Amino acid sequence: MADIDRLNEVIEPEAKSLGFELVRVKMMPSEAGDGAQALQIMAEDPSTGQLLIEQCAALSRRVSDRIDELEEKGEVLIEGAYHLEVSSPGIDRPLTREKDFEKWAGHEAKISMVKGFDGQRNYKGDLKGIDGHCVVIADAKAGKVKLDRDQIHTAKLVLTDALIAATQPLDTSGAEDIVEEKADD
Repeated sequence: MADIDRLNEVIEPEAKSLGFELVRVKMMPSEAGDGAQALQIMAEDPSTGQLLIEQCAALSRRVSDRIDELEEKGEVLIEGAYHLEVSSPGIDRPLTREKDFEKWAGHEAKISMVKGFDGQRNYKGDLKGIDGHCVVIADAKAGKVKLDRDQIHTAKLVLTDALIAATQPLDTSGAEDIVEEKADD
């Protein structure tokens, strides 16, 4: 199992050096169906809230080079085979940072609490923002509740017309030029 905190320590400076903000680093099963894991990195350009195709490619190269460099020195960051996936967070983006909960207040969100959470596990409703270390949401069932950020398993925006209207149009230029190549592992 990969140490996500250590991966964040390695990846965040690479993102910052390119002028990007790290949104999330996550290990998950690969969609390639080959039994490998996927290291998913979501980042954004603070001026647009997204990454263009060439920005994703630049971050992917930087992270790949840095991980290779550390592994050559003997540090194993990820056990076994893995795929590196770098993307923009998208419109119905994950909410991972305090500023995400503040910025997107007024929009609908879905929040799932950790398994051991005492009380309702899933919430969906109008995101109200942050109060201290708690996320405030007006849940359709429970009403207005405060949820400890440390107890949140996942949080993301719900795709609505209001969210689409509040989001800058995504730039898809260059997408038609992408050529996938199989890596020789």
